[in-house]
Amino acid sequence: MKKIYSLVAILFTMIGFAQVPAGYYNTATGTGAALKTNLRKIIDNVNNGLASEHVSTDNGYNGLYTTYQTSDIDSFYENDGTIMDMYSERPTAADPYNYSPGSTQRCGNYSAEGDCYNREHMIPQSIFDSNAPMVSDAHFITPTDGKVNGVRSNYPHGKVATASITSLNGSKLGSSAVPGYSGTVFEPIDEFKGDIARMYFYFVTRYETTVSGYSYAAFSGNAYPAIDSAFLTMLMSWHTNDPVSAFEIARNNAIYARQNNRNPYIDHPEYVDLVWGATSCPADTQAPTAPTNVTVTNTTSSTITLSWTASTDNIGVTNYDIYVDGVKYASSGGTTSITLNGLNPSTTYSIYVIAKDCKDNLSPASNTTNGTTLANTGGSCSGSITENFEAIPSGGSTYGTYSWTNPTTNVSWTATDSRTDQTINTKSITVRNGSLTSGTISNGIGEITVTTQLKFTGSAGTFTVKVNGVTAGTIPYSATATTTTLSNINTAGNVVISFDSNTTTSNRVAFDDLTWTCYSPMDVNDFTIEEFIIYPNPANDHRINIKTLTALDQIQLVNVNGQIIKQLDHPKANQDVYTLENLPQGFYLLKLSSDNQTIVKKIVIN
Repeated sequence: MKKIYSLVAILFTMIGFAQVPAGYYNTATGTGAALKTNLRKIIDNVNNGLASEHVSTDNGYNGLYTTYQTSDIDSFYENDGTIMDMYSERPTAADPYNYSPGSTQRCGNYSAEGDCYNREHMIPQSIFDSNAPMVSDAHFITPTDGKVNGVRSNYPHGKVATASITSLNGSKLGSSAVPGYSGTVFEPIDEFKGDIARMYFYFVTRYETTVSGYSYAAFSGNAYPAIDSAFLTMLMSWHTNDPVSAFEIARNNAIYARQNNRNPYIDHPEYVDLVWGATSCPADTQAPTAPTNVTVTNTTSSTITLSWTASTDNIGVTNYDIYVDGVKYASSGGTTSITLNGLNPSTTYSIYVIAKDCKDNLSPASNTTNGTTLANTGGSCSGSITENFEAIPSGGSTYGTYSWTNPTTNVSWTATDSRTDQTINTKSITVRNGSLTSGTISNGIGEITVTTQLKFTGSAGTFTVKVNGVTAGTIPYSATATTTTLSNINTAGNVVISFDSNTTTSNRVAFDDLTWTCYSPMDVNDFTIEEFIIYPNPANDHRINIKTLTALDQIQLVNVNGQIIKQLDHPKANQDVYTLENLPQGFYLLKLSSDNQTIVKKIVIN
């Protein structure tokens, strides 16, 4: 930020600097990649001699709102105690709107600026599959107006050539003026460019062990320098021209109080030049040759893997940029293969590669190849996903290990100490003292529903449900067929589900009609289930009632095959009750949508 602060703010700054723990940066030695790695270890307290209280803490995605009540309060402009929003703040004029900290003005439903605020990941959470701790790391996640957050979307921050959208404080979305990047970018106002640059530097430092796998236009596809050279030049300029401010220092201290780690580029701005300014290149005007033989080697519903033959250069190739449909999508960090993430299912993409050297001399484009992602049969969130056990192998009453793959979902399963001859609703798998475990399932898991029944003799009991080895809850069983739902599991990314027996007796428990919903933490899509009343659930009279507390675009009831059974368009806020009647017995997804935001709730009709 560039601002003349009052004496109070200056004193606040001095106090803020004093809050860096003694010895915190003792191991911040070296330059370039070595210093960056040492800073990562300091951030996460890895072999750096700091006391245990400096171990970083993950407060969870919802915990961000609590952090914001101390980290992102306007004490430096209007000094009015409102939320400090970089996408709406006007440093030298009255703000167009303000938000109060707490829950009353969170998104919510929005259609225009000023409706509500939510959580803006400066590095989009889609590139790291919404995984922890990145998804809840306040050092690069700020409160921002919901509408402007949605406008920014997942575009990289950059210099705009021609604006297509300009927010009320002057932030812009438009075509890129970043040399070497031709896509869309989002440009904040000058007052906050340095703040955002230091968030980028923090992210690629703390997450340097995984950042090479993130497909993002601003990244270089390696651990160091981690940021694409064109964007790096721009971000370093932003860092220099917009120095660290009292607000950033106060924010760093407040987040440290919550997360037990700090952004070193706020405490020591000189580290930016020591890490990235140390990179130097010999004089060179000769461009590399074009990469050849770009080939698609593998596809999934959301990824395309490529390989190609290396370019040659008089000095040396340092990186390859991958262009998807004519826009730079990712960089490989100098390797001749890459997996592009975050693609849409059943979509054909046109892809080519350009090599560059240390001086950013660009090669001609490679050959163009087309890659088509697979249909999302195992992880589509348009409906719940079901394992009905119809594909289990024959085995009858013989106990053993049985493995199979569902031909519809492509999800594999293994059941140990089990048999296949018992039924609940046609086929089921019966587990004695073993377990039922899935293969890897994409797109996360929101909640699980399963029907169980104790077979033969024995007493009631439970199975433990684990997701990626972590206990999510228990499923009861008894002599009566029982359907149970575990809600709020909410694990993103790839998951493995297991049901483990809690008994060493001879109880034999049949499993049938296992369903689960996908899960993706919402960023722009940030309204909550508390804004609706859904009852009863489970329902036992073939009807479900919905009371809306906010206006919606649409309500849909979707069956397990993804078919829309019922649909209500434009239901109004505070409507008394919408009733969906005459529903057949079974499992459904209730989808509540507004402004491209969707909440999905599992419904059971008994």
